[in-house]
Amino acid sequence: MSVGVSGDVSTPELRIERRPGVVEVTFDRPERHNAFTQQMYAAMHELCDSLAEDPSVKVLVLRGAGGRAFAAGNEISDFLSQDAPAYEDWIRALLAKLFALPQVTIAAVDGVCVGGGLAVATHCDLRVATPHSRFGYPIARTLGNALAAPIVYRCAAVFGEPLTREMLLAARLVDAPRAYAVGAVTAVVPSLDDELASLVPSILALSSVTLRATKSQLLARATALEVAPEGDDSLLREVYTGPDFAEGVRAFLAKEKPAFG
Repeated sequence: MSVGVSGDVSTPELRIERRPGVVEVTFDRPERHNAFTQQMYAAMHELCDSLAEDPSVKVLVLRGAGGRAFAAGNEISDFLSQDAPAYEDWIRALLAKLFALPQVTIAAVDGVCVGGGLAVATHCDLRVATPHSRFGYPIARTLGNALAAPIVYRCAAVFGEPLTREMLLAARLVDAPRAYAVGAVTAVVPSLDDELASLVPSILALSSVTLRATKSQLLARATALEVAPEGDDSLLREVYTGPDFAEGVRAFLAKEKPAFG
């Protein structure tokens, strides 16, 4: 473990690198398609708290290692060691922090971006992707859980309601060209490094006042439109304590196909 120049904690699974005006985070669990662990989320919580008070940083870049995934959801075994709805609440708190950051946030997607990975990407300001990247929430055929309403609304705000319905109700993944066609990604490029080398300096040259004011306005609009309905927490607790999620976790850990009711 190493500590960055501003107190950022890098771990072997979540590397944080700083350069003038930019922080770049790499999710580094390629053997698990960069699935998020509790420790990775904790490091992201800490980083977001730091960046919220750091005007020297104008851009945050998030990316996955290995060329196969941005992030393929959450490490399912983590749900077994704690109260699953409470763990989801903690993850949602991180997404809220990420969305509220004053910096311009960029998800650089190379490969699969699903589940928790897609939740993180949709809470960024911009998304760029390689042609083989795919996006989705295939939870109806994998885990049998459900998303908090604000996460569904955020996906619909980025991808549109039709693709969000397809992701969740048909458990289909959306490829990068379709995501680009609806504006969910700003560019589909063969090299993320080349795209970031162009995009990041162009943002660094922009007015910080304009960027922060605009982000504040967009945050206020999203906050007003993406409020969870009454009873959403109870619904999620029912899902996470129900038979389908138990079967989904069992099958996932056993590397079997779940038999949902």
